[in-house]
Amino acid sequence: GSLVAAVLAHSGRLDKEDLGTRIGRLSRRVEELKAGPGTGGLRGTICNMINKKYNEFLPSMQSAEDLVSQVDGLSSNIDLLKAGIENEVQRDLNVAVAEFTELKQQLERDTLVLSILKKLQEFDTAIKEYNTALLEKKYAAAAQQLEKARSSLKMLESRKGFELKILKALGTELTVQTQNMLYHLGEEWQKLAVWKLPPSKESSSLESVMHSELHLRTVPSKEEEVAGPPVASVLQAFAVLGELHTRLKIFGQLLLKYILKPLISYPSLQPFTEEQSDMFILRFKSQEPNLDHSSPMEVFDKIKLIFEVLHKYLLNVPLEQPVEDKKECRVTLAELLGDMIWEELSDCLIQNCLVNSIPTNSSKLEQYIEVIKSTEEFEKALKNMQFLKGDTTDLLKYARNVNSHFANKKCQDVIVAARNLMTSEIHNTVKITPDSCVALPRLPDPGAGDHLQMQKTSKLLHNDMLNLGNETKLSQYTFSLPTCRISSSVEKLMELAYQTLLEATASTDQCCIQLFYSVRNIFQLFYDVVPTYHKENLQKLPQLAAIHHNNCMYIAHHLLTLGHQFRYRLTNILCDGAATFVDLVPGFRRLGMECFLAQMRVQKGEILERLSSARNFSNMDDEENYCAANKAVRQVLHQLKRLGKVWQDVLPVNVYCKAMGTLLNTALSEIVTRIAALEDISAEDADRLYSLCRTMVEEGPHVFTPLPEEDKNKKYQEEVPVYVGKWMTFKELMIILQANLQEIVDQWADGKGPLAAEFSAAEVKSLIRALFQNTERRAAALAKIK
Repeated sequence: GSLVAAVLAHSGRLDKEDLGTRIGRLSRRVEELKAGPGTGGLRGTICNMINKKYNEFLPSMQSAEDLVSQVDGLSSNIDLLKAGIENEVQRDLNVAVAEFTELKQQLERDTLVLSILKKLQEFDTAIKEYNTALLEKKYAAAAQQLEKARSSLKMLESRKGFELKILKALGTELTVQTQNMLYHLGEEWQKLAVWKLPPSKESSSLESVMHSELHLRTVPSKEEEVAGPPVASVLQAFAVLGELHTRLKIFGQLLLKYILKPLISYPSLQPFTEEQSDMFILRFKSQEPNLDHSSPMEVFDKIKLIFEVLHKYLLNVPLEQPVEDKKECRVTLAELLGDMIWEELSDCLIQNCLVNSIPTNSSKLEQYIEVIKSTEEFEKALKNMQFLKGDTTDLLKYARNVNSHFANKKCQDVIVAARNLMTSEIHNTVKITPDSCVALPRLPDPGAGDHLQMQKTSKLLHNDMLNLGNETKLSQYTFSLPTCRISSSVEKLMELAYQTLLEATASTDQCCIQLFYSVRNIFQLFYDVVPTYHKENLQKLPQLAAIHHNNCMYIAHHLLTLGHQFRYRLTNILCDGAATFVDLVPGFRRLGMECFLAQMRVQKGEILERLSSARNFSNMDDEENYCAANKAVRQVLHQLKRLGKVWQDVLPVNVYCKAMGTLLNTALSEIVTRIAALEDISAEDADRLYSLCRTMVEEGPHVFTPLPEEDKNKKYQEEVPVYVGKWMTFKELMIILQANLQEIVDQWADGKGPLAAEFSAAEVKSLIRALFQNTERRAAALAKIK
């Protein structure tokens, strides 16, 4: 049974031959079972079962054989169909594909030809319509047709591999028609806006500007078709052709040069308008100006009038300009012109109008609010005419930032004034005394509270004498500058510094800081400019060197207290110790001293050079040598007297005496050194040397003339030994030249006499050997000098 089931289960997968083989094998196995040993019952039973299963299997086998037969037929049909497809259908399909490809290519060629013919037709139609519109003076429509023709031509030229010889001719024709169109538009534009300008060489003067005129053609609406095209048509045509920017730029430059800028620059210039039947004329008239510069309000009114006229007759023209998203954006001519000239116009208004209106005094800052309002109204009017767009412009920003501009202008004016004073002549002087003070209005008293102590102190300073803790009294002139002469320009410079700081006390915080540092810049500028600018004169002229010395000391004297005087009146930022000028004091003192010391070195050099021609004061018995020495001494005295007159009433008395004493000391020291170095001095030589020295002693004090009043100078001439270190040495030398050996020994007094105070033992011995012959008495005297 299982064998039969297995056969049935696999019958669907067996072919005809396998099935027959297995059936035969099964039949043989059945026969073997029939013939085999076994009991009768079992054997019969098995036979019956086999026959039963065999009978049941035969129909299945028959159906399987039929199925195999059908499969064979179907397989044969499939093979026939496959052969037919490969031999016939595939060939027909290839033919059809080739025909389809060819037809597609032909269609593409036909479509391309059709599009090109269409573009050619569009080009031709556009040119025809352009000619028609041009004859009718419909310039905007004509320009649009030209642009259509240009678009069609560009499309044709973009077809790669499909070049036509006709395209070159079409391009030439388009260029000719475009130029023809531009010529007609130019003619019409010249009729719409007519300029009458002065000769180019005379365009900068007021008289030439008076001859500038602008004529704008006005066409009434009833006569537009007769009188000519409206301005909108011409300008829109320019816009379509891309020429509007160029034309408008030229118009804007002429407008700036011959109308707008002259109105800003010349206060006497007034715009004058005249309206005729078909023409509007803009010209100028002149009237006497009230001030050197027009106020911003007046200028704004003039400029506003010009733009109102232009807006009414020329600029109020909408221009339709398509953008990328194919929506139309309407832009007026006024907006385009504004973009071109506003920056230059606003700069001119700032530089030539608003700058001049910035107040020079902080008290006038409140009045400037009118200028700010006028600027706002001016810009608002221009925005209403669409000349301006956007938010606040540079013009309004400048006007609103008046505090900063006031500070900048004030600082600039201060620096310019200071530099002019520094570069003026130094020799124009004024006399400064301890009672002198800067011409400055009295500062307001400090407030109460923290400033109370300073207020009490300031009151004490007005007293003639200041009581200290130990009851000692100081003169009111203790801390005053001594009497001297300074340059009048420096006095004005200091007054300028005080006035500027006073102005700072009434200004805003930012302005106060700027003004304060401008004052510091004044002194720093002085430090750099004056020594360089006046360098040659300061080196050559002793008087100017002395005046410069006084100038520096005068400035340093005021810088000590300048910051303190304004400390409580400046902004809080500067009150905390920043408002000081004390750090500049050492530099100014050094500047004055270096200049004067350099002049002293020059004078010393001249003294030594003159004394070098005295032939070392040797051999005075020779008349020629004596004359040379005498001349040298006279020249030195003359030089000192000349300096005494030059510095008289210029230097402070103490500085004068120290300077003259130093120079006289240089001459005496040089004479002493040269005489002490002589190895042989005859009696005649000694007499003549004594005569020369007596000349120096008698006339030397007379070079001390610090004051113009002669009787007042005697005091300082008597004090010459105080200022001339070698004075007593020189007098001792004169004693030696006339003394005998015993007198010299007595003057030495065992190293305790006046001679020992001025000369060393070696120097005295050298003089004795030069003056006296070698005798026992000389030897004895030399032995006592030790």
